[in-house]
Amino acid sequence: MRRRTLGLALAAVTVAPVAGCGSPDSGSGPASSANGTGATRVTVGVIPIVDVAPLYLGEKKGFFRSRGLDLEMVAAQGGAAIIPGVVSGQFQFGFSNTTSLMIAQTRGVPVKSVVNGAASNGKVGGDVTGVAVRKDSPVRSAKDLAGRTVAVNTLRNIGDTTVRESVRRDGGDPSEVRFVEIPFDQMPAALDGGRVDAAWMGEPAMTVAEAQGARVIASPFAETDPKLTVATYFTATRLVRENPSLVKKFTEAMTESLEYASGHPDEARRILTTYTKISDDALDDLTLPGWPTRVDLASLEKLASLGERDGIFGGKKPDVDALFS
Repeated sequence: MRRRTLGLALAAVTVAPVAGCGSPDSGSGPASSANGTGATRVTVGVIPIVDVAPLYLGEKKGFFRSRGLDLEMVAAQGGAAIIPGVVSGQFQFGFSNTTSLMIAQTRGVPVKSVVNGAASNGKVGGDVTGVAVRKDSPVRSAKDLAGRTVAVNTLRNIGDTTVRESVRRDGGDPSEVRFVEIPFDQMPAALDGGRVDAAWMGEPAMTVAEAQGARVIASPFAETDPKLTVATYFTATRLVRENPSLVKKFTEAMTESLEYASGHPDEARRILTTYTKISDDALDDLTLPGWPTRVDLASLEKLASLGERDGIFGGKKPDVDALFS
């Protein structure tokens, strides 16, 4: 019975093929006419996690179509992989965590955040991401992660930066935490199989891990800042300059989508079945992030300071105001 349950759980976070996804060069250039309707095809690089539910929900509700935009979503492992696609023109817009965007800016990559994506819901012990350990683990709180191996989806990024802050706030030594890179959808198996001592996961991976008996011992986003802006949608500065009308339409449609998702959480949960293979039974247990329409600049300044402490910006200070305002 346990083998069957585990198999179903792992299948829940496998990325489903996204309807309408084209070849890698689909949507290159500023934007292309998608079909005979006159709508503009817009390709968006996304991560198949709960955070992007408003984008898919907004597409379903017609918020983008009403503005003449025909969306095509292409899945990637993380924001760090999406940024090059946006800059090259493979995607017109992308979804990325805010640390990845700060790293890109300090390296001279021409990107600009255009609309909010997701935020911490502020609930310690019940946030959209958390650090989980096995049920029988001796790790009881964040400080116990010192000397342990913790999985994150991307090294030297928002995951390990905020996990270190949780360890620091709990009285542990963050320099002693060992991080390894594992995709979100593989983390529940890695944790359950003992390949790592702990895993920093988002949804729906966290729900899968908890179904296997995992315990949440830290909520790095909420513990860093309860209003932390976690991710935003962004584009290349070239597109902002060359096609401001397209950027304005996307921003308006995404803002409407965020507002709708915030007011209709059940619909936001249900839309996950269109871009992930998740069972209906698991949907009600999913933890949702916050979906405010505006970024919280104070929380981003704090995140930037933590990144500087970790040395991930190469000695340069991100210009948070220029990037996110």
